[in-house]
Amino acid sequence: MKAPAKLVQAAALVSLFLLAVVLATIAVILTGGADGSADGSLQGGRIVALVLLTLAACAVSYRVLSSWYARYVNAPLRMAEDLAAMTAHTGLRLTEPATDELRALGQAANHLLAARDALENDVAERVREARASLEEERSRLAALMADLSQSVVVCNLDGRVLLYNQRAKQALSAGPDGSNAELLGLGRSIYTVFDRALIEHALERLQPVARDEAGGDGKKAIGSAQFVTATRAGRLLRAHMSPVLGGDGQPGALVGDLPVTGFVLVLEDVTQTNERHARRDELIQSLIEGGRGPLGSLRAAAEMLSDFSDMAPRQRDRFLGVIRDEAGALSAQFEKAAAAFSNDLRERWLLEEILGVELLAVAARRIGEQGHGEHRPLVVKTEDVDESLWLRVDSFGLLQALRYLALRLQDEYEVRDVRLSLKRSGDLAQLDLYWVGTFMNNEVAMSWLQDPMNIGSESSPLSVVDVIERCNGEIWFQRERVSHRAFFRTMLPAAEAPKDLPRAIVPAAEGERPEFYDFDIFHWSSGSHELDDRSLAELSYTVFDTETTGLQPSEGDEIIQIGATRIVNRRLLRHECFDQLIDPRRALSPQSVKVHGITRELLVGQPVIAAVLPPFHAFCADTVMVGHNAAFDMRFLQLKERQSGVRFDHPVLDTLLLSAVLQPNQNTHRLEAIAERLGVSVFGRHTALGDAMVTGEVFLKMLPLLAEMGITTLRQAREASERTYHARLKY
Repeated sequence: MKAPAKLVQAAALVSLFLLAVVLATIAVILTGGADGSADGSLQGGRIVALVLLTLAACAVSYRVLSSWYARYVNAPLRMAEDLAAMTAHTGLRLTEPATDELRALGQAANHLLAARDALENDVAERVREARASLEEERSRLAALMADLSQSVVVCNLDGRVLLYNQRAKQALSAGPDGSNAELLGLGRSIYTVFDRALIEHALERLQPVARDEAGGDGKKAIGSAQFVTATRAGRLLRAHMSPVLGGDGQPGALVGDLPVTGFVLVLEDVTQTNERHARRDELIQSLIEGGRGPLGSLRAAAEMLSDFSDMAPRQRDRFLGVIRDEAGALSAQFEKAAAAFSNDLRERWLLEEILGVELLAVAARRIGEQGHGEHRPLVVKTEDVDESLWLRVDSFGLLQALRYLALRLQDEYEVRDVRLSLKRSGDLAQLDLYWVGTFMNNEVAMSWLQDPMNIGSESSPLSVVDVIERCNGEIWFQRERVSHRAFFRTMLPAAEAPKDLPRAIVPAAEGERPEFYDFDIFHWSSGSHELDDRSLAELSYTVFDTETTGLQPSEGDEIIQIGATRIVNRRLLRHECFDQLIDPRRALSPQSVKVHGITRELLVGQPVIAAVLPPFHAFCADTVMVGHNAAFDMRFLQLKERQSGVRFDHPVLDTLLLSAVLQPNQNTHRLEAIAERLGVSVFGRHTALGDAMVTGEVFLKMLPLLAEMGITTLRQAREASERTYHARLKY
C-alpha cells in the first residue's frame, strides 16, 4: 500500500534533523583532527560509527513515527470514515480503538449513534404506521395484477415500464424460438417490444370526450385507443390503451387541457380467436364453392322434370338419379364440414381450457362443503378419473350444474353418497355423476335437467341442459339395474392440452413481494439530461458479476457463469435477474473450482459464451453497469466482442473504486470488508448472482455517502473513481 504523504514528510523531517546533528558532529571531529588532537584512523572509525548510529536512529524514528501515525493520525481518519458511513445507516457501531483517548471518543460517538438510532427507529415506526394503509392497497394491487388473465403494462410518456404483471412478462419477453429474451422489466423501454410509431400513433388517438355523453357530469375525460400487433414469438395481441392522468403541476403532456403522464396497455392474446375465425371463414367459403355445383345440377334436373311432365321413364329415372347423387354429395359435404368445424360453429359462450381432474376436485370440494338441509353432510368422491384429459368448458356453469343435481338428490331422495368419474370415450369426454341404491323415473330426471337451477335461496335462469349445450355437450339420465347404479351422464368434447400455459408465478420469500411496480418512474424523462450529467439517484443500473476458469483473461481463461440484477429508482429488483452457467470449452483450474465450486459436470450441456452474451447485452440495455473490481469482468467481455457480435459500451461504475473514494484510509477494499463496514449481510459469495446481489446492496449504501461528498452525477462518480490508486490496475 502506498505510504501516506504526511507520514513520509514527518519521517523526512526527523531524518534531516538527525542528519544535521551528525554532520555537525563530523565537522567538530574533523576540526579536532586538524589540530592534531586525535589519530586520523581513529577519527575515521568514529565517523563511521556515528553514521551507522544515525541510520539506526533514523530507522527507529521511522518505526516510532509509523506506530504513532497509525495510532494517532490514521486511526482517527479511519474512525471518521466509519462514522460518516454510520451516520447514513442505522445499527452500526464503532469498534474499540487501540488508544485510551480514541476509545473515549469512540464511546461518546457510539452513545450519540445509539441516541440517533432510537430517534430514527421512533420516526420509522411512525412512518410504518402511516404507510400501513398504502401497503395494504399495494398488496391488493400486486395480487390483482398477478391473478389477471390479461397482460398489463403501465408506462410513462417516454415508454419506460413502471408496472407489469407476470403474464405480460411471459407474453412479451418470449423470443421467436420460444426462449426468454428478458425484454420487459422495470425501467426498460416498451419500444424494445412494440414499434415506437405504433405506440405514438395510439397516443395521438387519445382525444378528450365529454363525460355527459355517457351520462356523466359534463366534464372532460380522455378516451382510449385500440390496436392489434404481433409479438416477436408470432403471437397476435389486441392492445387497449388508456391514459394515466396527472395532477395539477405534475409534468406531462396535454391532451386537450388534461395532463397525461403515462399510459396503460391491457393486452389480450387473440391468436386462437383469430385462427377460429379463419377456420369459420374457410368453412363458409368451402360450403359456398362446394355447394354451387351440386345446387346447379339439382336446379337443372328439377327444371327438366317440371318442364317435361311426359318424360320417358328411363330419362326420368336418370334425372332422379342425378338429384339423389347431387343431394347426397351436398349432404355429405355439409356433414363433413359440420364434423370438422363443430366446435367452431357451436361455440358462442366464452369457454376455457381446464384439466379434468382439477375440475372434479373442485366440484367434489364445493358439493361437500355446501351440502345443506337436515340430512348429514353429502359425501362426494372421485373415481376412475383420466388425469391427462383436458376439457374446454364453462367451468363455473358446469360446477353449478353438478352441484344442483347432487343437492337435489340429497334433498329429495336422501342420497348421502355420490361419485364423480371422468374418462375418455373416443373423441369425447364422459363425465358421470352417479349413486347407488336409489332410483328415479325418467320423467323426474328430465324435469331436473330442463328446469331452471333453483335450490334453497339460490336461483338461476339457466337449466342444466342450457349449461351443457353451452359447453357443446349432451346430458341424459340412465340406470343400470344389475349394479343398482343410476347416473347423469354428460358427454363433452375433449380438448387438446394447451401448448402455451402460463408459467406458475413463483412466490416471493416470506415477508417479500415481487416488485412489479414503481410509480416514481412517471417523473423520469430520457431527454432531460445527458447521461453523464444525470443524477446517480435517478439512473437505472445493472449490477453484475462473473465466475471464470481462472484469473488471466488475456491468457485464455473463460467465463463460466454470469449473474446480474437490476437497480431502478434506488431499489434492488431481486426478482429481475440474469443467471446463466456457460460451457467454457476448456478445463477449469483446481484453484478456481475451490473458489466458486462450479465443476466441469455442471457445465456440460450449457450454452457457449457467444450464445449467452447477446441476451445478457439486452438485459443491460439502457442502464449503467456496476461491478466490484469491474475492470476484471469487463476485460473478459471485451475479449468476446468479435465472437459474440455485441459490444458492452455501457458506462461502468466500480464499487471497489467508489470505496477507495469514500474511505481512502481503510486497509482493504474487498467486497466482504466493504459490506461489513456498511452493514450489508453477505450471502451466496462466489456465485455470480450472489456476488451481484451483495454488490447491489453495497452500491445502494454508497449513494448517500457519495452525495455527502458532493458526488451526485455519473460524471463526478467516474472522475472521482479514475483518480484513485486502484484505477491503475490493468487486466
